[in-house]
Amino acid sequence: MCSQVLINPFRKGCVIFSKSLARRPLANSSWIRTLPHGTQSSNNHDFHDKSGYENSKRLMITGFGAITLAGLYYYFKKNIPTVWAHESKENEVNTVAREPGSFVEGLPVYSSDDVAKHCNESTGVWISYKSGVYDITPFIKIHPGGNKILLGAGGSVEPFWSLYAIHQQPGTLALMEKYRIGNLTKGEEHLAMANMHDPYANEPRRHPVLVVKTKKPFNAETPSSLLVESFITPTDIFYVRHHFPVPDVDLSSGNYSLEVIGLDEKHSLNLNLDQLKTAYAPHSVTAALQCSGNRRSEMNRVKPTKGLEWGQGAIGNAVWKGARLRDVLLAAGIKDSDENENWHVQFDGLDADPTNAPYAISIPLTKAMDPRGDVILAYEMNGEPLTRDHGFPLRVVVPGTTGARWVKWLTRIEVSKNESESHWQQCDYKSFNPSTDWDKVDFSTAPAIQEMPVTSVVCEPHDGEKVKLKKDKLNLRGFAWSGGGRGIVRVDVSIDLGKTWHVAELLDPVKLSKQWAWTRWQANLPVQTTGQETEIWVRAVDSSYNTQPEGMEHLWNMRGVLAVAYHKIKVLVEEN
Repeated sequence: MCSQVLINPFRKGCVIFSKSLARRPLANSSWIRTLPHGTQSSNNHDFHDKSGYENSKRLMITGFGAITLAGLYYYFKKNIPTVWAHESKENEVNTVAREPGSFVEGLPVYSSDDVAKHCNESTGVWISYKSGVYDITPFIKIHPGGNKILLGAGGSVEPFWSLYAIHQQPGTLALMEKYRIGNLTKGEEHLAMANMHDPYANEPRRHPVLVVKTKKPFNAETPSSLLVESFITPTDIFYVRHHFPVPDVDLSSGNYSLEVIGLDEKHSLNLNLDQLKTAYAPHSVTAALQCSGNRRSEMNRVKPTKGLEWGQGAIGNAVWKGARLRDVLLAAGIKDSDENENWHVQFDGLDADPTNAPYAISIPLTKAMDPRGDVILAYEMNGEPLTRDHGFPLRVVVPGTTGARWVKWLTRIEVSKNESESHWQQCDYKSFNPSTDWDKVDFSTAPAIQEMPVTSVVCEPHDGEKVKLKKDKLNLRGFAWSGGGRGIVRVDVSIDLGKTWHVAELLDPVKLSKQWAWTRWQANLPVQTTGQETEIWVRAVDSSYNTQPEGMEHLWNMRGVLAVAYHKIKVLVEEN
């Protein structure tokens, strides 16, 4: 009853007091429970009609009430500091900032054998990380990576995290600590990594100008100010997106080949790189490549999502050269037909997870067979052989689609009535409405991202920069792009929160269709006042008159993909 009386003015004290009652019940607590029920309201008429006995009874109850309140005061004064200290000590074990996986005094100690007994959902799934033991059973169903989390069941996750090194980020480690149940026996925490070969030991060298997001696997973006310096993004500073270690293919060994599965064994192909170059006419296409999660950092300002914290630089524009996929599929017996209109083309790369499952996805067969679709099996980028980071010796280029479809280190192609069954196709690179979260998502209800929506970015100046006017004008530069071959027909810029808009100048040639490349733009806007912060908005319009929504809150999704709202930055305009 006390908790009900005190809940409004002393909510926290009430909760603590309630807990203390459970530990140390108050004497005569029945008085506290019955007091409010024994106190009834009365009007003046009732009061004057009361007998002396009734008045005495009221005085007695009032006196007991005063005594009870005094007792409560004394109890609170004496015990609440102790209770708070106890609660604080309990919380300290659970919430004090500590190094994830470090030994925590006061927690139970388990051996690696104990952990090994909990290797499936029927026994509960335990894992260890450094000195920590965790029961992750409740997390399995909401794990973004699906059931791959079970690879570490009953043992250490460290060998797998050396491959899936993206997990070793503060947010992921903090989440894991919520499932902490104990410590690993001292001395056993180093056994998991003993004699472990680092799968990332043979990574290629990268240009230091790249903005690194994760080192293992390597993921890095191009500084936005460099994106607009050239229509073609130099290969060395082109953004890099990997899920696993970079394969190292030695063509001289004769071990590399591309397997193409046709309708039957008679039409299936097995080609090395030289055979592919010789048998099929080369075709070049200039196309922008963009990660599905580009600009995710802006979406994270609304609410955190799952994925790399990309800025605006997970995009680039390059000239790609290779054999048309259509020509290769025709040679494998695939024909243009309405019967196979809903079929798919599956691609496997050489990069693979610890179970040897490759990175694999699929695209619609209609895209692959479209003579105007420009899908190629590329072996050159910007006039040179592909680098290792960009898929040497062969990658598929699917213009107008998200980068997730552009499989690198291509080793297998199969035409199928079904999409790829891989995790990347079925349980990733999909978008849901802002009210859908990991605890209630059904990935089967959404299609895989293929063509990308229209987007635009201010590359110069950058957010938070101090800028000086040139001839009383604010100089802006950026890029715009839309998927599906839709050209950019207009870029609008506002510096007064959308009250007025200015049309930017498009710097690169634009086609209304088959426009796979991006379009750079610039604007020189008059600014009347200086010495204050100015907010810049930009939006693009493509050849289908699609445009960008105003706010990321309307696009927010738990995976942080398709972040294509207006790009908004703030700059301080200084006096000249």
